Amino acid sequence: MKLYLTPGACSQAPHIALNEAGFSYEIVEVDIPTRRTEAGEDFTLVNSKGYVPALVLDDGEVLTENVAILTWIAEQAPWLTPPGPLGRIRMIEALAFLTEEVHKPFLGAMFLPGDEAKAISKTAIAHRFGYLAGQLRGDYLFGDEFSAADALLYVMVSWGQGFGIAPPPALEAYHARVSARPAVQATLKKEGLA
Repeated sequence: MKLYLTPGACSQAPHIALNEAGFSYEIVEVDIPTRRTEAGEDFTLVNSKGYVPALVLDDGEVLTENVAILTWIAEQAPWLTPPGPLGRIRMIEALAFLTEEVHKPFLGAMFLPGDEAKAISKTAIAHRFGYLAGQLRGDYLFGDEFSAADALLYVMVSWGQGFGIAPPPALEAYHARVSARPAVQATLKKEGLA
């Protein structure tokens, strides 16, 4: 398996999940502005969308988009799926919310012109962080067990801190707990961020 990523990008979520699952994989760093891998290869030949993450499975199939990749990893490592008859669906629901309602406003905060537009995006993110803090059902999103959705929430809270968006206390404590996990520490080290 190969995970195409950019250190610190949203591709960090599947990187964490792969480490939590204990899978063997290779990482390939991608420079998003040039769409070139660290070896100088054209990343658009792997993912024509031109952005990370992309996961190339052992049979050559390529998965893109965090919702799909994280769901696939959780299906291979069921302990990363919340328990119960709706566990998988609740995880997909959380991943969709994180992708659409948290990740997208970060793109506005990063790339929209003008301070007013950036401020609107940051306010939206802070509001959604408040919602997510209220959704914690224990140490993690779905209780006392880490899920694949927690990997993406962790990355979003990390980004928020980097943008000066203070998470609510419950989410700040959550971030500290997730940061201390061995798989997260291994991921940060591998991406050169720890």
